[in-house]
Amino acid sequence: MEGSILKTEKKVEYLELIYDLIFVYIIGRNNSLLHNIEGGFISGPVFLAYVLSSLAIIQIWNHTTFYTNLYGKNGVRDHIFMFVNMYLLYYIGEGTRLHWESFQTQYHIAWALILINIGIQYLMQWNGNQNDSEHKATIRGMMIALFGEAAIVIAAIPVYHLTGVPLAGVAILYGIVATRVFADRSKTTFIDFTHLSERAMLYVVFTFGEMIIAIASYFEGDLTRNSIYFSAMSFLIVVGLFLCYEQLYDHLIDRERQTSGMNYMMIHLFLIFAMNLITTSLEFMRNEAVAMWPKLLLLIGAFLLYFLCLYALLIYAKAEMKQRKMLLLWAGLLSLVFVGLMLLFRNDMRLNILVSVLFVAAQFVLLKVRKHLAPNLSGKA
Repeated sequence: MEGSILKTEKKVEYLELIYDLIFVYIIGRNNSLLHNIEGGFISGPVFLAYVLSSLAIIQIWNHTTFYTNLYGKNGVRDHIFMFVNMYLLYYIGEGTRLHWESFQTQYHIAWALILINIGIQYLMQWNGNQNDSEHKATIRGMMIALFGEAAIVIAAIPVYHLTGVPLAGVAILYGIVATRVFADRSKTTFIDFTHLSERAMLYVVFTFGEMIIAIASYFEGDLTRNSIYFSAMSFLIVVGLFLCYEQLYDHLIDRERQTSGMNYMMIHLFLIFAMNLITTSLEFMRNEAVAMWPKLLLLIGAFLLYFLCLYALLIYAKAEMKQRKMLLLWAGLLSLVFVGLMLLFRNDMRLNILVSVLFVAAQFVLLKVRKHLAPNLSGKA
């Protein structure tokens, strides 16, 4: 192993999987916000609350995962801190409601305490790494990001009560920027990228689980040709999206590389957000209470964001995938065709869902035959 620090392979612990279960509950709570339709549309405040709640939760998961990757030992202390966060996440889940302003104080206190909890864990690592400048820089950077974001979250409570202006977006943005500026060390050798990428994959998997639950509504009611058609199409979309990510994770990503993994996790933040949007979009397709344009634009935007993130992850691809311009060009052309057809058939959900299936299938085929689009590709398919 290159580098001055000897690393042992880090395994995903049982504790991490238990911790992930609370996020399954939170995903469902967040997605329920978009089910509040007024006059065929989702109101701006509700959609904003959904976006901020989704990003805040995924960010909490990211912070926890980074700490566990760096310093987690699966000991009693790790268990205590993680179970405390799980408990606090229930208050966030309960505060995720249509009239979120009534639960704003509860939500923000729990959110801030979770960030402080993770920050304290980094603080407790300071003495043990005083002679390691790289560890100290990372610990200092993460504490600046976590405690700073927690301070903004706490300040958001009186600011909202006095002015009606929510600061949640400012807190999330600060967390993203501060983590990137103060804590990202691109040459870091003590990050276990294999563990980090596996944790991200598991988050994607249980997000797919929520999507699978959501499309169960397509199988309800009388067994007609229409119901069979939509249930089959929705199932094929989920399968296709899963296979696309599988191609990336199993065959393209270099999980042995030395990297901070910061951008990898940041991209996954928006990838998972896109998956949540796709879940809601699929539920909307047969919902006559939702107007055509919000239904259509949400579906198009969700698919485009998903594949944009998927192809952005190719910056972590194996060396043989460096020549990928043709792959990206074809992906872009497919996306343009997809948008054009969706707009052309905007009034026919039967054709919309068929176009969606074909688009996802085409992207999978593109990833599958990638070796023909990269002249120097020598890796196995």
